Amino acid sequence: MKKIIVSLCMVLISFQLQAEDKFPGREIYPQVPYIELDELYKEKANVVFIDARSSYEFTTLRIKNAISIPLTYSSSRFSKELNKVREQNPGKKIVFYCNGHKCMKSYKAVKRAIAYVGIENIYAFDAGIFDWAEKYPAEALLLGKQLDDPNKLISKDRFKNHILPAEKFIRSATEEVELLDIRDRIERDGFYIFSGHETSISLDTHDKNKLREFFKRVKDNKKPLYVYDMVGKQVRWFQYYIEEYGIKEYYFMEGGADAFFKLPISKLMDS
Repeated sequence: MKKIIVSLCMVLISFQLQAEDKFPGREIYPQVPYIELDELYKEKANVVFIDARSSYEFTTLRIKNAISIPLTYSSSRFSKELNKVREQNPGKKIVFYCNGHKCMKSYKAVKRAIAYVGIENIYAFDAGIFDWAEKYPAEALLLGKQLDDPNKLISKDRFKNHILPAEKFIRSATEEVELLDIRDRIERDGFYIFSGHETSISLDTHDKNKLREFFKRVKDNKKPLYVYDMVGKQVRWFQYYIEEYGIKEYYFMEGGADAFFKLPISKLMDS
């Protein structure tokens, strides 16, 4: 009997550890209240959704009717925007979300709101946008349109299929491919890895026409598309735009430009 009880306790502890592992932020930010996926869906009519991610991520994939207040905003702007939301939605729950599970932005945003703005009835939705979009696609927008099919969401494996190690990416980036640098102007700071051979387009609203023209050229020339950002994270969202334009053969540099800078010079020289 004792053995059965011990075994049962071990199973329960195992399940508890798995739950904590799934949402590590709950242990890191125990003072931040959170809300579960299905509970949030049931209460959505009485909720104001706030996206704590970058405006680019928000534009790509977001919860329907969500408001963008990036965590990167200054304290004064963050407070101003949040106070405006509270004034316009008295009594409603305010729920911050980000990419989910191991993303800490929703927790940090709630902690910031409580500490600096004094907002109450506020929660972190730590399951995040992907879990929400997979289970409730009609309540999500992908590239500004209702997500009618959750299969349109790009899985981690599908993303990894288009990743090349930095050294292989660099060696393959010949004139036989179309090269695109999507770093912003500050990240680029005048330094071009493939100077004279690459196209540079920042991921902001001002360059949409330029991006559209570039994609058309890629399709017309029928060359593989090679894309890199600063640290290998923005390309995860850029992939949706590539596929929206129907480009099939494309690759991203693992680790982005940062990985290039870390490579020993000997690795980049012809042997």
